[in-house]
Amino acid sequence: MLFTSLKDVVNNGPNFLPQLSIDCVIFGYHANQLKVLLCQLLHSDQYALPGGFIGLQEDIGDAAKRILAERTGLTQIYLEQFGTFGQPQRTDRQTHQRTLEACGIPYGPDLWLLKRFVSIGYYALVDYQKVVPTPDVFSGSCAWHDSHALPPLLFDHAAMIEKALDMLRLMLDHKLVGFNLLPDTFTMGELQGVYETILNQKLQRTNFQRKMLSLGILERVEKKYGGGSHKAPYLYRFDTKTTPS
Repeated sequence: MLFTSLKDVVNNGPNFLPQLSIDCVIFGYHANQLKVLLCQLLHSDQYALPGGFIGLQEDIGDAAKRILAERTGLTQIYLEQFGTFGQPQRTDRQTHQRTLEACGIPYGPDLWLLKRFVSIGYYALVDYQKVVPTPDVFSGSCAWHDSHALPPLLFDHAAMIEKALDMLRLMLDHKLVGFNLLPDTFTMGELQGVYETILNQKLQRTNFQRKMLSLGILERVEKKYGGGSHKAPYLYRFDTKTTPS
């Protein structure tokens, strides 16, 4: 269901579930920074979350995975549904009208794309170095943006990002192993860096280590040698047999 032009999407409206869409909040973690993948709309200074529509015979979860793969080039990525957004005034038909007109695509007042949409939100957290940002047919570009300095966003997408971040922080202890944020083995300091980046706060080292060890999700493997042996930190890995799902 990969379309090559906006006109193709407009003409394929009958093949989608009516007035239902998916938006993906894709967080990228790298070098102690948290970024969000955004698409800039054609002929506009507004940005939007990577999103798309659901085929008539397509599972909703499969549609979310497809959209993520089309925008990032990644598969086998952990996705979590975090909310449904259906406020009556959440969309603005004029935004799509301007895009259609700028692209020279004729439309009528009852075009499916201009109607009210309910959106299902999913979030993912990935290593942004592995992502190949790819714009969709509504966008001129697709790129990472600092989560603390976001550009003007379409519709209620700013609220979506905020809710996804709240959910990510709430579920971090239980879902961390699914995000593939760290190499197979890592130090406690590297794990603490992930937490501090996502929570946007400094954590006390001994308290953090005590908490993580109490969760029963880590397995200590060996020392990481880089200097004197007395300074070498322990390496850990996730114990997937005991990690909560």
